[in-house]
Amino acid sequence: MVSSNCYYLALVCCCVLLLLNPTVGEQDEQNLVLQYHKGALLKGRITVNLLWYGSFTPIQRSTIVDFIKSLSSSPGAPLPSVAWWWKTTEKYNGGSTTLVVGKQILQQTYSLGKYLNGTQLLYLSSRFNDLNAINVVLTSNDVGVDGFCRSRCGTHGSINGKARIPYMWVGNSEAQCPGQCAWPFHQPAYGPQTPPLVAPNADVGVDGMVINIATLLAGTVTNPFNEGFYQGPPTAPLEAVSACTGIFGSGAYPGYPGRVLLDKTTGASYNAYGGNGRKYLLPAMWDPQTSACKTQV
Repeated sequence: MVSSNCYYLALVCCCVLLLLNPTVGEQDEQNLVLQYHKGALLKGRITVNLLWYGSFTPIQRSTIVDFIKSLSSSPGAPLPSVAWWWKTTEKYNGGSTTLVVGKQILQQTYSLGKYLNGTQLLYLSSRFNDLNAINVVLTSNDVGVDGFCRSRCGTHGSINGKARIPYMWVGNSEAQCPGQCAWPFHQPAYGPQTPPLVAPNADVGVDGMVINIATLLAGTVTNPFNEGFYQGPPTAPLEAVSACTGIFGSGAYPGYPGRVLLDKTTGASYNAYGGNGRKYLLPAMWDPQTSACKTQV
C-alpha cells in the first residue's frame, strides 16, 4: 500500500452530476450567466494524459483518443465538427486552447482493486509529471468509484504540488448505471421515459463517457481551479457544459435531448463529426457572447 505522504491533496473538486437532471428551461436559461471569478484559465497548448484503469478494448480506447484529438483538429471533418464545438471555449476571455494527447498508461491489473476512493483517484492522476497538462483517469465498466452513479458520473479538480495540475476522472457506466451516466443512449433511470438513442460508436458505455469527458474538459479549461467561469456556489458550480445538462439539440426539454442528426445506415444519433470518420453526440455549451446554451444542430 502506498504511504499517505505520497498522495497529493485536491484543491478543488467539481462533479458531472447525473445526466438526467432536468434540462435548463427557457426561463432559467434567460438567467443563466457564468460569472468570471478572475482566476486562471487553461489557454494555449495543453497536453491530455490518459490513465486507463481496468479493462478497455483497443476499439474503446481509440474511440476516446480520436475524440480528444478531434477537439483541436478534425482534418476533413464536415460541419458540425467536434473542433467547431470546442471553439466556443475561445469565447471565455479569448484565446484558444489546443488539446494534444500525451502519455498513456494502461493499468489493467487493478493494482488498487476494483473500488476506488477519491484519494486513490488523486494518486493515479499523479502518475504523470507534465506541466501544462490535464491528467485524466478513466475507469472501466467493472470498476466502482466512490460516489459513482449515486451523485456523479465524473470529476475534475487539481493536484496540489509544486504547480497546480488539473486532473479528471470519468467512469464507464454501462454495467452500473447507464440510465444515469450514459443517457440518452439508455432508457432513463427515472423521469420522463423516452426511447434511447442509438450510440454513434455502437458502445453505450464509451459513447456515454465521451459526453462526460467533453463536459469535464470544457469545465476544466474554463474553470480549472474554481476561480474561472461558473455560476452558483464554488462547492457545486455550474460550468460551461454542466450548466446545459440534458441539451444535445434544438428543442430539448426534460427527458428529450433535442433534434440531432441521424445516420441512415446505422440509425445512430450524433451531432458532431470527428477525425477518422468518427461521429459523436456532444452536449450543448454555454456561449458567453449570447448567454445561452449553444447546440451543434
